[in-house]
Amino acid sequence: MPHVNVLFLNEFLRSPAVVGAVAPSSRRLAAAITVGVPGRGDPVVVELGPGTGAFTEEIQRRLGGRGRHLAVEINPTMARAVATRCDGVEVIEGDAAALPELLAGRGVGAVDVVISGLPWAVFPADHQRAVLDAVTTVLRPTGAFATFSYAHARVLPPARAFRRRLAAAFEEVVAGRTVWRNLPPALVLHARRPRAHGHA
Repeated sequence: MPHVNVLFLNEFLRSPAVVGAVAPSSRRLAAAITVGVPGRGDPVVVELGPGTGAFTEEIQRRLGGRGRHLAVEINPTMARAVATRCDGVEVIEGDAAALPELLAGRGVGAVDVVISGLPWAVFPADHQRAVLDAVTTVLRPTGAFATFSYAHARVLPPARAFRRRLAAAFEEVVAGRTVWRNLPPALVLHARRPRAHGHA
């Protein structure tokens, strides 16, 4: 979708620290990061940083009209774009660090799955902590969290610090295979069993 790519690039150039990537995520990355969405029941799925909706569409496909899907996007332009592109999702314009309050405003307490498209490596340490605390606060004890990092950035200090914080916030963290057919290649991280306010 050329118009989606142009929108993404424009928003990256306008706010690189907020958008964090020059192109939308690929379908292969979307498939890899959403494997934790339950195939039955009525789960509550929260998406952080949906951007232009690459993960959003795959979550919607997996839910097939079941449960509830909420997406938190801080960029107003992208929030409008994903709301237009995916009419089955409830888009909330706001900061993921305020997730408990944002969800409470929609009558949502506990969440089954959180899927993140946020650019963790460009976040300062205090914001990484705040968002992870928000995630562990809203997840059920059996809840799952999925995010990704770009393969080339794995060895950089912010990415390594995030991995340590993730390990402190969850009892189990598993790295999936690298998705090479993504720009740039990405590694999916799956976390389960949130610790009580996993501070690190």
